[in-house]
Amino acid sequence: MQQYPVLGNNDTRSGFGDGLFEIASKNPNVVALCADLTDSLKMGKFKHAFPERFFNCGVAEANMIGVAAGLTIGGKIPYTGTFANFSTGRVYDQIRQSVAYSGKPVKICASHAGITLGEDGATHQILEDIGLMKMLPGMMVVVPCDYTQTKLATIAIAAVNQPVYLRFGRPKVPIFTTENQDFVLGKAQLLQSGTDVTIIACGHLVWKSLEAAALLAQKGISAEVINMHTIKPLDADAALQSAAKTRCVVTAEEHQQNGGLGDSIAQLLALTMPTPMEMVAVKDKFGESGTPDALMTKYGLDAPNIVESALKVIARKG
Repeated sequence: MQQYPVLGNNDTRSGFGDGLFEIASKNPNVVALCADLTDSLKMGKFKHAFPERFFNCGVAEANMIGVAAGLTIGGKIPYTGTFANFSTGRVYDQIRQSVAYSGKPVKICASHAGITLGEDGATHQILEDIGLMKMLPGMMVVVPCDYTQTKLATIAIAAVNQPVYLRFGRPKVPIFTTENQDFVLGKAQLLQSGTDVTIIACGHLVWKSLEAAALLAQKGISAEVINMHTIKPLDADAALQSAAKTRCVVTAEEHQQNGGLGDSIAQLLALTMPTPMEMVAVKDKFGESGTPDALMTKYGLDAPNIVESALKVIARKG
């Protein structure tokens, strides 16, 4: 079983901030817009280095999206930044009409996603955003797993000539990928080979899946772990090749079960290769106030629940 040492701990939003600064240093067409959350989005380094390319739109997210769409007409590459709840639910009409329908390559960068937002509670803990965004025609959806991968994803999406939704989080989490990793948008990463069960995860649940694989190994079960950092376009080949080998699949994500990564994998398998499957996700509930770790445990988004789902799906395949 491949081991992934913890290289440090940092929040994925800091990966966004550092990636944004790096790509802006290389590409003068990169501009940034923020809805009065510069510090929370870690956009301060960009703001101070490139003040003429930074636009604080205030608490006016719909206007921010409209301005970003307009900037693309002049050849700019706009990155918008605010909380995931405000990046999607509050401005869905503007994203649909001015960005997706119009095919504008706006990079919608969303922090504080999921229940790991913590104490701010249900009103801010959006768990529906992946579904909202992946249903928009032409929208790429990317959910990186740690600080380093978020930095690389932030840099990579600048070259994508289409709208992109980049989702990341607030808490500090283990860093286990490196700067020289094989990261390609739309291509899943096989983190660990296995033969008994496939675990496909995104975001914060990728590390939890690796922890679960270690627990399963103690039980003599070989788990294959795939980091599906790009939800759309989905790497169907990676998912199908693994499912054909293990004959059962578990998905894991910090999102509603409806509309998320598991939903995409289930549709793929149902249409192509029916396979026993379990989903680790939030089951049709809103979040609540609490510490990130406590909430992840309460809502079943942790390694023990991934192990339980793996045992259940293995039993189902016969």
